[in-house]
Amino acid sequence: MHHHYYSTEPKVESHPFYIEATIRGNLMRFKSDAGVFSKDKIDRGSLLLVNSLPVKPDELILDLGCGYGVIGLGLARAAPQGRALLVDVNERALSLAAENAKLNRLTNVEVRASDGFAAISPTELFSLIVTNPPIRAGKEVYYPFVDGAYAHLIPGGMFAAVLQTKHGAKSFAEKIRETFGNVETLEIKGGYRVLAGRR
Repeated sequence: MHHHYYSTEPKVESHPFYIEATIRGNLMRFKSDAGVFSKDKIDRGSLLLVNSLPVKPDELILDLGCGYGVIGLGLARAAPQGRALLVDVNERALSLAAENAKLNRLTNVEVRASDGFAAISPTELFSLIVTNPPIRAGKEVYYPFVDGAYAHLIPGGMFAAVLQTKHGAKSFAEKIRETFGNVETLEIKGGYRVLAGRR
């Protein structure tokens, strides 16, 4: 069986290393490792998403399927008076995300194991929910993110996702429209689309 990143414990041996990237004008450093999503270089979709979002200084952020933390930590840095909750099912990704919060001196971050919204209580609400969804895990895994996001957003809050156009961005946009009553494309670049719905 092929063990990909959408599993609780990666079976591949650990070989940590560091990656640097400029995110929203800030140079940030990330520890990566084998067995996590886009380990060798920061995923272009993640960069497009994190750089194209409107972020308020007091934003309450949720990063669904955070991996080693690029999106959630980049947004946390842009919202110093806000906070960011980063969730994933992959334990190695979660420990990397927690380390990367420290590495980038971010104190407004919580990292938590959660399969989608499973470990997020109904009373926890956010102003910005983001995801670079685990496409390979299948629609039954990431389509519920849209409904969950709607339930966990404050009025006026935004859900944003990045998908490759060829990996079903248009049908995902339709899912957002059905759930939120609106959808917009914030960015199109390099075969990726950043889609958003407002509550």
